[in-house]
Amino acid sequence: MQLRYSFRLYPNGPQRVALGRAFGCARVVFNDGLRARKDAHDQGLPYPKIGDLSKRVITEAKKTEARAWLGEVSAVVLQQSLRDLDTAYANFFASMKGTRRGPKVAEPRFKSRKDNRHSVRFTANARWKITPGQDLSLPKIGDVRVKWSRALPSIPSTVTVVKDAAGRYFASFVVETEPETLPEVTPQVGIDLGLGHFAVLSDGRKIDAPRFLRRAEKKLKREQRFKVARAHAQVADARREFHHQLSTQIIRENQAIAVEDLAVKGLARTRLAKSVHDAGGSAFVAMLEYKAQIHGRRFFRIGRFEPTSQVCSACGVQDGPKPLHIRVWTCGACGTVLDRDINAAVNVAKAAGLAVSACGAQVRPGLVPAQRVEAGTHRDGQPTVVGIPAL
Repeated sequence: MQLRYSFRLYPNGPQRVALGRAFGCARVVFNDGLRARKDAHDQGLPYPKIGDLSKRVITEAKKTEARAWLGEVSAVVLQQSLRDLDTAYANFFASMKGTRRGPKVAEPRFKSRKDNRHSVRFTANARWKITPGQDLSLPKIGDVRVKWSRALPSIPSTVTVVKDAAGRYFASFVVETEPETLPEVTPQVGIDLGLGHFAVLSDGRKIDAPRFLRRAEKKLKREQRFKVARAHAQVADARREFHHQLSTQIIRENQAIAVEDLAVKGLARTRLAKSVHDAGGSAFVAMLEYKAQIHGRRFFRIGRFEPTSQVCSACGVQDGPKPLHIRVWTCGACGTVLDRDINAAVNVAKAAGLAVSACGAQVRPGLVPAQRVEAGTHRDGQPTVVGIPAL
């Protein structure tokens, strides 16, 4: 499988100028290619193929006075910019036809020098390399210092250099890697993600929400423009590190993981939007999923319509919805006193058919044994249940 590894770059003054030139040339070639395709569409002509487009906006353009400076950067960077345009159109057409999964993709737009993110990609044809001194040698840019935080598992074929909104530079490598299955362990866990606590595990543990954005708000309000971008980048880095550490810990400790699907887009339109984005639950779940795949763990998503907070995890009786301010409630059927969040996490595990323990007591699947509720699939107003093999 393929994984992306990113490392911080520290280009010197001349190298930053050279990278800026490469970003600009790649942007111009992308926009020239986009304009050529839009003009063809307006005239009722077929879209020019990438080979013809390359000859027109790169090879022949270099011979003109208006575009002669395209020759100052690596030709591979310009070719890859056209490939990005081709991919963007392919995704747009597939999205329009309904053959592409996920949200709808808009038509490619013209790039601006004021965009927050700039990138260029070097393939093996560009003859980039990692030097014996562990610098990244890029054509027509030089040997750029890299902060290596870990070793690459294999030799990458391409490297993408990115400049983010905070003015930081990164080298992004896509490498082939073999899954590394962890030793099998006994525990299994259900996870309930929330806002009061970032995550509540079915074994009774509660992970506090770090609230990185909330704690940094005063500082962000004082900062302007570039400083704001740097402050937001620090917030994003801290949140990502927190997600990585917690997801790795959970994957190592548990053989199977079940997580409730999140309606992030819906919550982002409510008064809870800031807290939802601050927690970053979707990114955390994505990390759990790909790490489970890499390390041979089992991962389940439970449909968002599963009444995990309404059902007693002890007897399985649905006691109805409760206001958010009620954090502890007593089951009317069996009299069990339930912590709202821990109860939900246990029910998440049950819905995936997992056997978990809550506060030391063994819990067997009882809510929806060996099943998964798929979000968004309904019949007569009820969620459609799809079978999942029991553990």
